[in-house]
Amino acid sequence: MACLLSATMVAQSRPLNSGRNYVASSDTTLTLEQSSWWRRPAGGREVLQVALPLVVSTLSWTVMTFVDRMFLNQVSGTAMSAAFSASIIWFAFFCLPMGVCSYVNTFVSQYLGDGQPKRIGPSVWQGVWVALLVTPLAFAIIPLAPWILSWAEHSVEATQLEVTYFQILCAGGPALLIATALSAFYSGRGKTWVVMLVDAGVTSLNLVLDYLWIFGYGGFPEMGIAGAGWATVTSLWLKAVIYLVLILRRENRESFQTVAGIRFDRKLFGRLIYFGGPSGVQMLLDVLGFTVFVVLMGRVGEMEAVATTLAFSIASVAFMPIWGFSMGVSILVGQHLGENRDDLAARATWTTLQIALFYMVFVSVLYVFTPGLFLHGFFVGNEAPVADRQALYTMAANLLRIVAAYNVMDAVFMVFVSAVKGAGDTRFVMLISLIMGVLLATLSWLTISFFKLSVYGCWMTVAVWVGIMGVIFLLRFLGGKWRSMRVIEARGEAANDDEAKSTVLAVKLADGV
Repeated sequence: MACLLSATMVAQSRPLNSGRNYVASSDTTLTLEQSSWWRRPAGGREVLQVALPLVVSTLSWTVMTFVDRMFLNQVSGTAMSAAFSASIIWFAFFCLPMGVCSYVNTFVSQYLGDGQPKRIGPSVWQGVWVALLVTPLAFAIIPLAPWILSWAEHSVEATQLEVTYFQILCAGGPALLIATALSAFYSGRGKTWVVMLVDAGVTSLNLVLDYLWIFGYGGFPEMGIAGAGWATVTSLWLKAVIYLVLILRRENRESFQTVAGIRFDRKLFGRLIYFGGPSGVQMLLDVLGFTVFVVLMGRVGEMEAVATTLAFSIASVAFMPIWGFSMGVSILVGQHLGENRDDLAARATWTTLQIALFYMVFVSVLYVFTPGLFLHGFFVGNEAPVADRQALYTMAANLLRIVAAYNVMDAVFMVFVSAVKGAGDTRFVMLISLIMGVLLATLSWLTISFFKLSVYGCWMTVAVWVGIMGVIFLLRFLGGKWRSMRVIEARGEAANDDEAKSTVLAVKLADGV
């Protein structure tokens, strides 16, 4: 009797019209709840089904930037460092609206979990409206590039290359935002394999264009860093077009209102800005902190700047997959909270953390004991004197060991901040990011300009900062305030009687692409 009562309570805690459409019997539900770490709801299999394609997607971006910088390093170390610095500053300008556009994921996942598929299309289009409103600003900053980048006080050659790369990337900024919003239609519903395929295809094109346009093969002129920039811009716009074609397919128009929802929805747009705005500010503040660090590192010395570029580029091998896992946990938290299953949202978070820590420890061991595995490609074709190459190699290898020291806490930070953001706890995230972003920028300036610490001392500052962030968001998650949060309105506020009658059918159609 006790088992039957327990099973009945578990079954009753799930909404009948949830996006996952739980209709299992009480006995089946109890069996699932007590099954293995791999098979149970929010267990290893579910997390990997959602997150692993996102990991592949982020790795595809990592591979693209990694190879891109290897190519540019063959042009010159200055070109590689300039592309890295300029791309970070460019991203800093776009990360606020990108944070808002990416937050469409949370709306889509919660609407799916709550059984409101008709609200998914309109949510996606509000993200596109954000991108379109930002587009004029994207082009307005192009003529300001020389002034913006002059603040870095880098060498004349490096500044000229940075300006060129920055101005070209600005042409792809709107495409980045549009593609981010449109991709949420699939990632928010857990159809992350679509995102994986699109990203992998676009990345492959980018790599081919990099090779042709940087070095001038295939009848194209040798464009150097400009070729790398135009390859990225072309790929970004192609990605946006691909997603647009996919979401306008007939089954998506019928099930999710991807055409009917294209209009500007003042209330829904306002909710996206209310919850997604702080998420965007958080991303901006975090990026600004690291941007200040990278820019100031260019003042320490040319070798230190190149070593920092190498270390950050290789660190993305660890960082980007965890970013994929963090996006996955945000989606799963949103879906399970939409189902009113905060217990499963919490379980999905802990499961993701276990997987992320396993990966981080593995990569960190490689950073410590086999740094050459990652550094070798950057030194192929390098014509610098042997002594200079050896000194650069040693410095970069030591920086990778510092990365290994903070990798675990970086995973903790990314998983838990994404979990609370997936619930809607974005204002707390924004507040902490404001405090910690300013702290990182200030400490970077003090360690480099005032205390004159070595490159290693400056990097240890970053390691401590990451550790503090990890502890803060772990404690916030354990506090549990996120469990009662939602970003979507109640079902009755968004759906009329006809929509309510079609909910079950629409959810069944949600499995289509």
